[in-house]
Amino acid sequence: VLKPDVVFFGDSVPRTTVDEIFAAIDAAGALLVIGSSLMVYSGFRFCRHAHQAGFPLACINPGATRADDLFTLKSESGCTEQLQALAAELAGG
Repeated sequence: VLKPDVVFFGDSVPRTTVDEIFAAIDAAGALLVIGSSLMVYSGFRFCRHAHQAGFPLACINPGATRADDLFTLKSESGCTEQLQALAAELAGG
């Protein structure tokens, strides 16, 4: 069976990948979730990790997520609009 190097809905994230993501979150000291309901554990676990470490946890997602009670900041605006505004702000204008 030929399969692309992605995790399909319902599949498990390889442990080595999980460990790499935890390390990246620890190095960043924060986590931003964009456009995900986090209804599957494979994504939600990264929010739990950041929250338990005391890191800021932000989300841009129109609608409820599984981690709503963990977020430091949440915007329910559309992801495109928010990211365009953020890019403009970072570019100085």
